[in-house]
Amino acid sequence: MEEAYEVKLEQFEGPLDLLLHLIKQYEIDIYDIPVAEITQQYMQYIHTMQQLELNIASEYLVMASTLVAIKSQMLLPKQELPDDEEEYVEDPRDELMQRLIEYRKYKEAAQKLQEKEKEGTHIYTRPPVAFNDLSFEKSPTVQGDLTIYDMIGALGKMLERKKWNQPLDTKIQRAEISIEQRMGDVLQLVKKAKDGIAFDELFPKPSRTHVVVTFLALLELMKEQQVYCKQTKHFDKLYLFYMEE
Repeated sequence: MEEAYEVKLEQFEGPLDLLLHLIKQYEIDIYDIPVAEITQQYMQYIHTMQQLELNIASEYLVMASTLVAIKSQMLLPKQELPDDEEEYVEDPRDELMQRLIEYRKYKEAAQKLQEKEKEGTHIYTRPPVAFNDLSFEKSPTVQGDLTIYDMIGALGKMLERKKWNQPLDTKIQRAEISIEQRMGDVLQLVKKAKDGIAFDELFPKPSRTHVVVTFLALLELMKEQQVYCKQTKHFDKLYLFYMEE
């Protein structure tokens, strides 16, 4: 009996976070959002999640409906007013814009508090020691500012580029390989690639089971700081590197 392989990712922060990611990635003016463009990009992310049968929170689908509704309103012809009448016509994007601005403000404040907390953990006192006893630890490797949405975007583009001769299975059997086992496989591949391995090369099989398990294994390895991703600039390919101790 075949069963759908459903996965829930806890790294998602919500649809507003995804919209802010798209605004930053495509260098969009938050005060003048091109609704048609951002709706198209947003729906591509949702489509990629659905392809992998990720358990998408209802709030993402509500936002998708909201964007489509705003897009429809923007397409309606504007009502012409007599020259002697002046009336403010509300922009359908206003409410969304205000929500995004508020969300960004609180998100930035939360990030600053998190940075303060990290700084606080580095402040400590210790008894005096002789100079010869001093030791210096190597600074930890910084993973960069790639987000879960960067990873999903790269996955969607990879699926589009590969266009396997046979489509991904619509229904699949239980995963033939565990995430833990795939983590070991991916880690070995990344270790061997001294100059990094392209994101696409981790997905050689046209199987939804393999794609989903590999993707989750990669996220888990990044969470455990065993590998990290690098991207030279927006829309470039992602490369995976081993996190040296």
